[in-house]
Amino acid sequence: MSETLLSQLSVHYLAALRTHLEQGRQTSLLPAHELGTEAVNVGLETLDLAKVHHQALETLILPTCSSVMRDEMTLRAEVFFTEAIVPIEKTHRFALEAHADLQQLQERLGQRTLDLAESNRDLQQGITKRMTAEAALENSERVSGQLLHDSRLLEQQLKDMTRQIMSADEVERKKMSLQLHDDIGQTLLGIHMRLLTLKTQMVARHAGLNQEIATTQRLVEAAVKTINQFAHEFGIPHEI
Repeated sequence: MSETLLSQLSVHYLAALRTHLEQGRQTSLLPAHELGTEAVNVGLETLDLAKVHHQALETLILPTCSSVMRDEMTLRAEVFFTEAIVPIEKTHRFALEAHADLQQLQERLGQRTLDLAESNRDLQQGITKRMTAEAALENSERVSGQLLHDSRLLEQQLKDMTRQIMSADEVERKKMSLQLHDDIGQTLLGIHMRLLTLKTQMVARHAGLNQEIATTQRLVEAAVKTINQFAHEFGIPHEI
C-alpha cells in the first residue's frame, strides 16, 4: 500500500474519531464501519489499523485532560475501533471458511482420483482377462479345426485304401489291412485322444465349438470301427 493511501486513511480516521468522541455515547458507529471497509480496500490488516487508531487517539487526548476524561475517551475510542475492525475480521473469517471449503474440495478430489485409479485398474484387469480368454478360445478353435481337417483327410485316405484292398488278392489284403491297422489306426486314436482333452478344456458357453468337436469324434469313431471290421475279416487278432 502506498504512503499516500495510508496518509489519507489516517486523516479520515482522525476526523471520524474526533466526531465520535465529541458527539457522546449515542453517536452512530457507521463512520467507524465505513473506515474499516476503506482499510480493507487499501489492504490494511488489524494491526495496521490499530497503529492508525493509536496515533489518532494520541492526537485527540491532550496532556491537559484529566485522568477521568482520558479514561472515558479511551473507552469510547475502543468502541469505535472495535467497530472499525469488523470488516477486516470478516475478511479473515471468509478466508478461513474459503480455505476450509477448498481443503474439503481437495480431499474429495483426492478421493475421486483414488476411486478413478481403482476403477481404471479393474477395467485394465477385465480387458486383460477378456483378451486372454479370447486368445485361448481362438487357439482352441484353430486346434479343433485342424484336427477336424486331419480326421476328414484320414477318412478319405481310409476310403481310398479300402478300394485298393477290395481289388487286391488275399495276401495283399492282409498286408494292407495290417498297415491300415498299425498306421492309420494309431493316428486316428491319437486324434481321438487329443479331441477328448480339448473338449474338457473348453468353456461351457462355446456350444458351437463343442458340437464341432463332437462331430469330429464321431467321424474318428466311425473310422476306427471300419478298421476293426477289416481287422476281424482279415484275421488280425487285436482291435484298436
